[in-house]
Amino acid sequence: MTQPVRRAAVFAALCTLSLAVPLFGPVVGATVATVALVGAFAVTDGPLFELLAYPGDYEDRRLYGLITFVLAGVALGLVAVAGSLSIAIFVGTVLLVGYGNLAEQLVRSVTDDDVLVVTGFCLAATAAAVAGQVVTLWLANGVVGAALPSVLFLAASGALLAALLRDVLLLYDDPIVMLSVGLLLWLLAELEPAIGATEIALALAVTVALGYASYALGTASVAGMLTGVLLGLVTIVLGGYGWFVVLIAFFAIGGLSTKFRYDRKEELGVAEDNDGARGSGNVLGNAAVALAAVLGYAASSATLLPGDPDPALFLFAFAGSVSTAMSDTLSSEIGSIFETPRLITTLEPVEPGTDGGVTWQGGLAGLVGGAIVAAISYALFPEVDALGATIIVAAGFVGMIVDSILGATLEGSLLGNQGVNFLATLSGALVCALLVLSSAILG
Repeated sequence: MTQPVRRAAVFAALCTLSLAVPLFGPVVGATVATVALVGAFAVTDGPLFELLAYPGDYEDRRLYGLITFVLAGVALGLVAVAGSLSIAIFVGTVLLVGYGNLAEQLVRSVTDDDVLVVTGFCLAATAAAVAGQVVTLWLANGVVGAALPSVLFLAASGALLAALLRDVLLLYDDPIVMLSVGLLLWLLAELEPAIGATEIALALAVTVALGYASYALGTASVAGMLTGVLLGLVTIVLGGYGWFVVLIAFFAIGGLSTKFRYDRKEELGVAEDNDGARGSGNVLGNAAVALAAVLGYAASSATLLPGDPDPALFLFAFAGSVSTAMSDTLSSEIGSIFETPRLITTLEPVEPGTDGGVTWQGGLAGLVGGAIVAAISYALFPEVDALGATIIVAAGFVGMIVDSILGATLEGSLLGNQGVNFLATLSGALVCALLVLSSAILG
């Protein structure tokens, strides 16, 4: 057994002690955490230190990795005891990180395949989170059947977020991972899924299969794949399969457009890095507003928002943001192969790949992209009539123009590419929702 595996096993065992809270109460749980912290401060040398130390711990001979890990668990525990975070989510989150990490190290000891490593982490993390929540709920109520859909959804969502964060952070940033997962699950727990455990398992299988396909085809990195799977799962569970179809249409068509005449783009110096594989930043830059709209729709449907806004407004905001993302992606990826772009703010000729450079071919492709999103929305959502579909196309076009203007004026100085994408999709979402609201008032 390698040292990373042994260290992960000790951390997993410490995570299991979180069960002391539902078993014996907060006082015993706090005592266990105190003993762990004192031990971490006391051990400064010897075999135990060598076993538990991360690279950064050696300079001061202090187990800072273990200390911050325990403190993160204590912080979540305090929120659970004194706030509205449930004990079940607290225990599930702690076990998720600990046992997911152990599984990852076990897989990594026999293979370096990134997908297998991530799969091992996610499977073990999901199983541990489900077990932790089920045990805690059973100790509290004696019945867990009705809560199984929520338990499975939270466990899978937490595992995906943890895997994503571990891919983009350092190994010894697990305290950040634990706190981030706990806060996400705290939010999602307020938005109970409207579908059953079987449907959630099916949704997870569908999103994982499509996510792996995007990775295998080279249109997404591992981080991009994890981000897409998490977004897809949340979208299906809180919105529905219709919302997911709209979102996956963007990812599929956008990913393929990145590969369109890729050799030509390389010649012009405008090709995406990593052979066109999109990472988590790119995925979130284009889909963060859509995710916020899904969460807003779920919250408004559950009457959790002040003023009881119409859930349909969030549907149109979602469609407007995706229409913008689709329009902008097709405009950029297709328009970039032409050598006659003009800067949108001055219409002066610029080099291909210049931020804010546009071509009429790219603009036409962008309109087609928005029309695709509008057509899918019209076919799947009763709320979207002919006028609504037209508004979705218009919102996508406006968002595409905003993206180009921001690219010509602020990108590179105040904003990065992901920030521009976020603001553009936000503008598309707002334009779509406001136009729909205005048409309803005037009509």
